[in-house]
Amino acid sequence: MEVTDIRIKRVEGGGKLKAYVTVTFDDCFVVHNIKVIEGRTATFIAMPSRRTRNGEYKDVAHPIKADFREKLQADILSMYERMGEREEISMADEAPQAGA
Repeated sequence: MEVTDIRIKRVEGGGKLKAYVTVTFDDCFVVHNIKVIEGRTATFIAMPSRRTRNGEYKDVAHPIKADFREKLQADILSMYERMGEREEISMADEAPQAGA
């Protein structure tokens, strides 16, 4: 499974939540609402989740293998770092333009 697009939208407000991410796989499957979180020691991603009846949060979608999760997190955080002051960024924004 290959990541074919990553779109990041910055969240204003100054809290721990820094951005929402949408990731497309193989140009045919998309996962919305991955979060970029600023932790105490590092920035990390949190997968989309929903609150259960007892108040716990459960992931709606998540990687099964640790190596895939690490690669996905590295790809997202690399793009997040490159977005600078922009409000939004996607892989298409960074692709070389035809004829350039």
